[in-house]
Amino acid sequence: MSFDPALLDLGYVVSAVLFIVGLKNLGHPRTAPRGNRIGALAMLIAVLTTLAVMQSRGDGIIGWPLILGGMGLGTAIGLLMAYRVKMTQVPEMVALLNGFGGAASALVALSEVVGRVQRNDLPEGLALWVAWLAIGLSALVGWATLTGSLVAMFKLMGGITLFGRWIRTPTWGPAWLNIVKVVVAVAIVGLIVTSVVQPGNLWIVAAIVALSCLLGVLVVLPIGGADMPVVVSLLNAMSGIAAAFTGFILNNSVLIVAGSLVGASGLILTFIMCKAMNRRLVDVLFSSFGGGPADTVTRTKVGSDPDEVAMLLDGAQKVIVVPGYGMAVSQAQHAVREFAELLRDTYGTEVLYAIHPVAGRMPGHMNVLLAEAQVPYELQIELDEANNQFATCDLVLVLGANDTVNPAARSGEGPLAGMPILNVDQAPVVVVIKRSLSVGYAGVDNDLFYMNKTMMLFGDGKKMMGELNAAIKDA
Repeated sequence: MSFDPALLDLGYVVSAVLFIVGLKNLGHPRTAPRGNRIGALAMLIAVLTTLAVMQSRGDGIIGWPLILGGMGLGTAIGLLMAYRVKMTQVPEMVALLNGFGGAASALVALSEVVGRVQRNDLPEGLALWVAWLAIGLSALVGWATLTGSLVAMFKLMGGITLFGRWIRTPTWGPAWLNIVKVVVAVAIVGLIVTSVVQPGNLWIVAAIVALSCLLGVLVVLPIGGADMPVVVSLLNAMSGIAAAFTGFILNNSVLIVAGSLVGASGLILTFIMCKAMNRRLVDVLFSSFGGGPADTVTRTKVGSDPDEVAMLLDGAQKVIVVPGYGMAVSQAQHAVREFAELLRDTYGTEVLYAIHPVAGRMPGHMNVLLAEAQVPYELQIELDEANNQFATCDLVLVLGANDTVNPAARSGEGPLAGMPILNVDQAPVVVVIKRSLSVGYAGVDNDLFYMNKTMMLFGDGKKMMGELNAAIKDA
């Protein structure tokens, strides 16, 4: 059975257009779910069109059971992961999926080069250079994305269990490690060029794969925790770039378009986040944020109770909530929404949510959590707008945030130096819900916690929000 070539080309065009539309919709939290659905539809059309192309050419007919079986297995695994993953684990899952994307492209490139060598189907001249360079670069980016994403996932989890022992992933490394990264990267480039000169030598390909895997580990391993949102965004971009290289290898236009879109948008987001943190990408990759041992907390602070906070909220005109990773860990977003509704219904209070660009463990983490709790997007304000309103509000409630509200960033010294923060210390009253006075991901003690205007509610975020809501009702 064959299909009209024009119809197949139209399928790829429709798929590419839908990818662009879907990406556009991902630019706002309100339209992001629709963007995901459009992107999924675009991928479905691209897969079906590719299968139709294979049928028309007579390629892969023997492999239909394998192809359909793989699609079914992948769908089942994806659905299981989507339904079982907790909201607190979404960053880890995103990192893992980025790695899978890079691995898929790298495996296709590896299959292509091995197949051509076995068939002795080696191009000549410029065609050889183009094909083998594309294969080499796809392998480099793909395998580095896989191992780097796995390390990122373990770092977001805080560590890994090996033989029953919990091992924390480091957030900093020795300076000489940067030299090793450069040496490994140069060696990979040299091997890629060598593979063009000796296209039939599969040992060179194996060396490229091994060193690329090593490079991914070396790049991500020493990166400080505060930089993890940037790293996740960068790995997402790399998975797209690997897909685009694979598109050149297979001469597949929709793969080139989709990969280029993911790569370009991911890089743009990465640079936006670097700007939000007042850091350069080269500093993220070669000098860990928060590198070195964490500060030792020696000061103490007497905790307050929810009844005291409820009394301060009586008649408040404006309250700003600052969500952090602690809200995600405790799954307190629904209690936070109830808190806002109580204040509005009881006192007519205006409640806003100040979102730092790198709050949580991935881009948009807090927005996703608040959206799950059906918090209106219009009430979620960004850093610059929030900083203009802290001085005019009655109270700021910080829920599980640390580095993003740490005044040490304004000192010009230490790991957080220069990072834009939410200026919650400008508010007349600050209430912080946190399990303890422990330092944040960057390892820096927070002076905000010890200010006279700051009230600490020590405990689990969800539990303390529940007690605070009960106190408001009883006030």
